[in-house]
This record gives sequence, structure tokens and C-alpha cells, in this order.
Amino acid sequence: MKTPFHIMLVPTLGCPSHCAYCWSSEEGSPVMSIETLREVAEWLRDFRDDPATVTFHGGEPLLAGAAFYRQALPMLAEALSRQGCYFALQTNLWRMTPEIAEVLAAYRVPLGSSIDGPRDLNDLQRGDGYFDKTMRGYEIARAHGLDVSFICTFTRHSVEHREEIFQFFLENAFTLKLHPALPSLRGSEPEKWALSPEKYGELLVYLLDQALEHMGEIDVMNINDLCRCVFTRRGTVCTFADCMGNTFAIGPDGSIYPCYRFIGMPAYVMGHVRDRPTAEDLAASAAGQLMQAYKEFVDGHCGGCAHIGYCRGGCPYNAITPTGGEIKDVDPHCTAYKRIFDEINDRLNDEMFNAPSMMEANPFGSRRRKPAKPGVMTLMHRIAMK
Repeated sequence: MKTPFHIMLVPTLGCPSHCAYCWSSEEGSPVMSIETLREVAEWLRDFRDDPATVTFHGGEPLLAGAAFYRQALPMLAEALSRQGCYFALQTNLWRMTPEIAEVLAAYRVPLGSSIDGPRDLNDLQRGDGYFDKTMRGYEIARAHGLDVSFICTFTRHSVEHREEIFQFFLENAFTLKLHPALPSLRGSEPEKWALSPEKYGELLVYLLDQALEHMGEIDVMNINDLCRCVFTRRGTVCTFADCMGNTFAIGPDGSIYPCYRFIGMPAYVMGHVRDRPTAEDLAASAAGQLMQAYKEFVDGHCGGCAHIGYCRGGCPYNAITPTGGEIKDVDPHCTAYKRIFDEINDRLNDEMFNAPSMMEANPFGSRRRKPAKPGVMTLMHRIAMK
């Protein structure tokens, strides 16, 4: 199966929040012009023949305002009408208004937002008032029929409160997607909030247990994706997939990058939309060659790993940027990935080959079915049926 084509469109790097573990810029950061937006649409018109997902990311993409999306959505939908186009948007929801919600609802744009748990825990990491501002935006989005899911960033601090955080998501019926805090590339204390790979691995196993115990009550997207990777033997999300050549990000000035996380780093510019670069042009750029070199490094470094087919060394950004662009190792969360992939594989094998008989004899000689606790195979069946 081919990796889906994904464009991350970043209208601005500005953000009104100042999360402790983030690299946020000021709210006054430049916003993509409509002229640049037209260049994006024209570049995409003939760039690929397969359907595209366009995710508006940031910074905070809602800073671009309702007028931007009123033009952007139809412009991109028309340019990609031959191939097919799907939209998504990642936002802290602070700038959500009924006007913006109406524009997004007309195109059924699903929203991803960020909340790190209950108010006190969240605001400790993301700043005073963050929780209430996000919840106000959430209510506006839901009132207009928009689907909202949440990313929860686990830090060195919050991972010790994993039970409280999980209960918060469960009680509020929020879909949970988690993200581990990474060492800061710009702060003076890079490890202050970073979640260690060992703790991350333990967290993933904990959430696997909780996802199975509360099946039908909550979706833990990471667990769904990780199980799908093992079950299908291929990566299905960007961290665990061959994203290179299938995912690109476009910054506010129209520069093209391998991923939104590289935006603002000149060494990773692959081209510009005004020049209408082909896939071959982007691959031939210095940044494109670096991505290819990382891919080849993974083939050698991880060749003996049982999970290479659906892990692919994890995220290239995580692996390359901490070393200043030198390829020295794979994603530093490799330890965590191995831990959870081994766990899922072991449980699948146990369920398929070592499960006790579902029938047991009662004292009168008849046989009755033993109830079985839901396992990974049950979860995969549930996901497949959605």
C-alpha cells in the first residue's frame, strides 16, 4: 500500500500561547498572503495524481483569520478536485469564533487540539488560563458540528500523573492522542520537560492496558495506530512510515520543507511553490538528499530489527535536528518504540497460539464458554469495523 500524500500548510509560525516545552514565536509573526496561497494551489494542481490531505498547522493557524480560510478552502479544493482533497486543522482553539467555525464546518474539517489533562496539570505546562481558553473554543467548535480530538503532551512531570490524566480523558469522552515532550532545541534547559524513552515506553504499555480495559469507552489513537502497524506489518502514521516524498510542509512564505517541524530552519528548505518544483526537484535538493541519506542509514542500522518494516527508525526530525543535521542515530525514542512493539507482538502471539480453551467442563459434564478479556485482536477487529 502506498503512503498517503500529505501537505502540511503553515499559515503562520505565530502563536498566542507560551507552552513551557514549546518553541513558540510571538503572535505578530507574518501570515501567509493570499498570493502565496494561490501559488500553493497552482503548485499542487499538477504535483501529484493521488488524493491529498491538507492539514493547516502552525504556530497557531487560526491567527490567519476567517477571511483566509474562506478563500483557502475553496481554492485548494478546486485545485485538487481531480485528485481529491481532504482537510484537517491543528489548533489550540483560542481564536475559534462562530464565523471561523462556520467556514470550517462547510468543508467538514476535523480539528486536532491540545490539552494535557485537568486544568491544574495542563496550565502548569501550557500557561495560566490555557485550559479555559481552549475549552471555550472547543464549545464553539462542537456547537457547529466540528469533530475535535486532543493531543496530550506527556512531560517528565506529567507522566507521573498518568492515571489522573487518563481518567480526565475517559470521563470527558475525549479521544486521546499522546505526544512525548522532546528536548528543547532552543531553550537553556533542554531536558527540563523532556520525557525519557524509558518512561515513554512504560507509558505506552500502560495506555495499551487502559485501551483494552476501556474498549468502547475511549479511543487512544496511538495505541490504535501501533497495533495497526504490527497487524498490517506497515507504518500507518508519519512517525512509523516512509513519509519521505509523501509528506511536505509549506511555510508562510511559500518555502517547501520535508515536515512542518523543520519550518523556519533554512537548511531544510527544499524549494518554493512559485517555482513549481517537481517531486524529483525536491528530492534533489540538499534537504531531500539528507532525508534520503537518513532512509539509507535506517536500512543499515535497523536491518536486523524485527520492527523495521513498520517503524523505519522513527521520526527523521527527532533523529537529525539534535545533532545539527548529522546522521548519527535513529529517533532517540527507539527504546520506547521497541518496548511497545514487542509488547503488542507478544500479546498477539499469545492470543493466537497460547490462549486457553474457550470451553471448560462443568461438574455435570456439559461444556460452557469461558469469558475472555478483550485483547489486541479484539481491538484490531473493532478498529477494522469502524
